Amino acid sequence: MQFPNLFSPLRIGRVEVANRISFSAHLTNLAADGLPTDRLMHYLAARARGGAGLIITEEQSVHPTDRAYEHLIEAFRPQVVPGYQKITRAVHAYETRIFAQLNHNGQQCSGSLSRLPVWAPSPIPDVLYRETPKAMEPEDIVEVIEYFCRSAVHVREGGFDGVELQFGHSSLARQFMSPLTNFRSDEYGGAFENRLRFAVELIAAVRKTLGTDFTLGVRLCADELIPGGLTLDDAKQIAQYLQEKGGLDFFNLTLSTFYNLYLVGGTLHLPLGYAVPLAAGIKEVATLPVFATGRINDPTLAERVLAEGQADMIGVVRGQIADPDFASKARQGRTEEIRYCIACNQNCYGRVGLNKTIGCVQNPAVGCEDTEGEANLRPTLRKKRVLVVGGGPGGMWAAKTAALRGHDVTLVERGEELGGQILLAVKGAGREEFGVIVRNERNQLKHLGVPVELGVEMTPALLFDRSPDAVIVATGSRPKACPVGGADGPKVFNVWQVLMGQADLGENVVLIDYDGHHQATATAELLAELGKKVHVITSSLFVGAELGPSQDLYLTRQRLLQKGVTFTPDFAVMEIKGTEIHGFNVYSNVWDVLGGYDSVVTAMGNDADDGLYFALKGKVPELYRIGDCVAPRRVDMAIHEGYMAGKRV
Repeated sequence: MQFPNLFSPLRIGRVEVANRISFSAHLTNLAADGLPTDRLMHYLAARARGGAGLIITEEQSVHPTDRAYEHLIEAFRPQVVPGYQKITRAVHAYETRIFAQLNHNGQQCSGSLSRLPVWAPSPIPDVLYRETPKAMEPEDIVEVIEYFCRSAVHVREGGFDGVELQFGHSSLARQFMSPLTNFRSDEYGGAFENRLRFAVELIAAVRKTLGTDFTLGVRLCADELIPGGLTLDDAKQIAQYLQEKGGLDFFNLTLSTFYNLYLVGGTLHLPLGYAVPLAAGIKEVATLPVFATGRINDPTLAERVLAEGQADMIGVVRGQIADPDFASKARQGRTEEIRYCIACNQNCYGRVGLNKTIGCVQNPAVGCEDTEGEANLRPTLRKKRVLVVGGGPGGMWAAKTAALRGHDVTLVERGEELGGQILLAVKGAGREEFGVIVRNERNQLKHLGVPVELGVEMTPALLFDRSPDAVIVATGSRPKACPVGGADGPKVFNVWQVLMGQADLGENVVLIDYDGHHQATATAELLAELGKKVHVITSSLFVGAELGPSQDLYLTRQRLLQKGVTFTPDFAVMEIKGTEIHGFNVYSNVWDVLGGYDSVVTAMGNDADDGLYFALKGKVPELYRIGDCVAPRRVDMAIHEGYMAGKRV
C-alpha cells in the first residue's frame, strides 16, 4: 500500500478507527435554531462516505451564555438528540467513527445574541469581540461544568462514539489556563495548578458522567503564540499534568487565539504542515494519541508525519471540504484525482466568518451534498455535442461536469495553456499555490478524456462550422480602464501588464487600488520583491480591505510593510497627470498632489469579455454564459456557474 501508516487502524480510548484521517472540528453555520439539520448530516456523511476514519463535529455550545455565533448547536437542550441520532446513523453507515466537540467560548463571545452577560475567568475583553465579560463566580463555574455534563449525556444518547472538550484557541478552559486571560486571585487563578483547576474538574465531571466505556479527549492549544500567553513548553506541562490526572484518551491540537486567528487556519502564505512541530512537541511527553492538523492537504505529507512519529492522527479539514473523497482516493492510490486544497480561505473561513454557510472555492456542492454533490450527477438522457469556449476554471468545470454526465465535450481555449486568469494570479507574490486549481481540473479532464484545443480563437464562423448542440461560453474578462483623466498615459499600466512583464515601470511605482484584494496587494508585493519602491493609494480605510474574512489581511500588510511598501488610504484619485496623482481625502475633502513616481499601476477590476456570447445569442440551439463574461467576480463564482451549466446542458 502506498500509505501504510495513514491507512492503519488506531485505537482511541474505547473505539478503533479504520485509518488516521480525521475530519476535525470546524464551524459550518449549517445548524438552525440551535439544532442539527439534515444539511449538516449530509455534509458530514459525505466525508464518511469518502473514507475518513474519524469525524469530529464543530463545537456544540454547552450553556446559554455561550452564543458566539448565531448558528451554534445548543448541546444542553434535549431537543438536539434526534438530530444527533440522524447524524451518527448516517456516519456509522460507512463504518466511520464520530465524536462531538463540546465548548464554552468564554470571553470570546458576545451577548448580542444571547442577551446575557459573557462569562469568563476575568473581566478582560476579547480582542475580537471587545465586550467586557463578567468574572465567573464559584457558583457559575459549578453551573458551567454541570451543563457540560448535561450536554455530554445528550451526546451519548445521540449515538456518538466520543466527546472532545474544546480547550483550544476559542475556549473558556484555555482562558482559565492562560496567564494572558486569567487574573483571578482565588483557587482558580495564579499558580499553575490553580489555573488548571477548572480543566481538571471539568474532565473529572464529564468522565464520571460518561463512564469509563466512552472515549473522551481534549482539543488543546499547543501555543498561544503571543507574549504573555501559553507557550509550547507550557502546553507540554499541561498535557503531562492532565494525562497524570487521568480520564482522557487523546490530545487533539490547535494553536493561537483571537489575537492571531490567522494562524488557526493558515492560508497559502503559511507552509504546509506549519503546526506539525507543535504536535511533535506534545508527542514527546504524551502517551495518549496526539492529533496534528494545520495545512496537511496531501496524503504524502500525512504519511511522513505519521512515519516520523510526530503524530498519531492527521486532521485534514479543508482538504476534505475541497474533496470529500480525499481519503478513499488516497487509499486507492488515485492521488492525481484528488482535488487538493489551496488554503485560499475565501469560501470556508471567508464565508462562515460573515455568518454564511460554509463553502469552498473548488467545491460548489459544499453544504448541499444531498442535492448538488458530484455523486448525485444524473446521466444525460440524450448525448449532445457540447462545445465549451474558454479554458479558465469555469470552463474546465463546465467541460468536466458535462462529460461526467455522458456528453461528447470539447474544450477550446485561445491561450497556449489552460487556466485563464489563474495563470496571472500565480505570478503575484506568494500566490503560486493558487495554480493547484488548474492542475486539479486539468487532471480531471485528462482522466475523462475530454479533448482540449489550445491556441484557438473561437469566432462565430468557426463555431457554426462545428454545429454543436450546445455551447457554454466562458470567455472571462479583461482589465477595466481607470475612469479618470490621464489614465491612458504612456506611463500608466494595469496589473495584468505588470504580471505579464509588459510594463516599463522604473524604480518608483504608485499603485492605485480599487480592488482591495490580492490582485492589488500581491502585485504590490511582487514589485517590492523586484526592488521597486512601491506606494499604494486606496480610497478605502486601509489597503487590502477585502482580505479580512479569509484571514489574509494581517500577514499581507505585515509583508508589505516589511518590504518597504507605503500606503495612503482614504484618497480618491481624480486625475493622473503624467505620473502625478491628483485627488482628495474622502473625509476632509482636502485636495492634494502625490508625485515623484516613475510609473502608475492601476488595479481597477475587470470588464466582461462577452462579445462571443452576444454574437451567438439566438443562433445556436442551446447557449450558456458563465463566470466573468457574465459579470467579473472571483473564481468561486466561475466554478459554481461552470458546474451548474454542466449539470443543465
